[in-house]
Amino acid sequence: MKLLILGANGQLGSDLCRLAAVGHEVVAMRHADLDVRDAAAIGRALAAHRPEAVINTSAFHKVEVCEQEAESAFAVNAIAVLNLARACAEAGAALVHFSTDYVFDGAKGAPYVESDLPAPVNVYGASKAAGELLARAFCPKHFVIRTTGLYGKAGSNGKGGNFVETMLRKARAGEAIRVVHDQVLTPTYTVDLAAKVLELLGSGRYGLYHVTSEGQCSWYDFAAKIFELSGLRPDLQPVSSAEFRSPVRRPAYSVLAKAGLRAIGLAPPPAWPDALARYLREPAR
Repeated sequence: MKLLILGANGQLGSDLCRLAAVGHEVVAMRHADLDVRDAAAIGRALAAHRPEAVINTSAFHKVEVCEQEAESAFAVNAIAVLNLARACAEAGAALVHFSTDYVFDGAKGAPYVESDLPAPVNVYGASKAAGELLARAFCPKHFVIRTTGLYGKAGSNGKGGNFVETMLRKARAGEAIRVVHDQVLTPTYTVDLAAKVLELLGSGRYGLYHVTSEGQCSWYDFAAKIFELSGLRPDLQPVSSAEFRSPVRRPAYSVLAKAGLRAIGLAPPPAWPDALARYLREPAR
């Protein structure tokens, strides 16, 4: 299959490009190569490369900045997705688009399934929920993938690293570390997500899917496991979200159940502690 991967230098895009290169023809594009906000440029890219599927990993994902720059967030996370969906539909290509646990408010208290209605509590979540709807409405051959807590060897270009590397850096610098204990999610290794998305794409079973590692933990639990597996013993203390004083409201519980994967006979990715251990063993890329 010929794949056009957007956001190819990000932590998820990098792993998708590397894994897809085995068995697929990959056209990798960074933001510098294609601005997803430019509908005409998207049309030219699809006409030039004629991909069978477009995998869109681009996003405006700095949650705090989204609150201040809502128009920019919606331009990338929603309107650009509309442009991609229309272009893919016209070209007969499939669209793989990534969304987030932040489309939910976290009030359910149990893992969210694909059929649960979105109820975002911040601008980032609202913009991603809008993008989901537009992808599903305008591209019949769509895979909308909700995921959560991503970390990968390429780091996160827009955030200056990922949570794992930030924790390791702080610990090795001897800093006191305070991490929220009342936000529960599932950390997900981008290698495992990429592998499952390629498997899903090969199935041809279009739709909305949750794809994360198995299990759940708080951010504090995640940090503690990072240090345990790394043999580090920093000054780590749990704090509440209220103490952290973030200007952005976040869902307190955003674990995603993988009912959609299981319904089509695909196993979910491995458990998050196993994924983290593999991440820590593997060399930087």
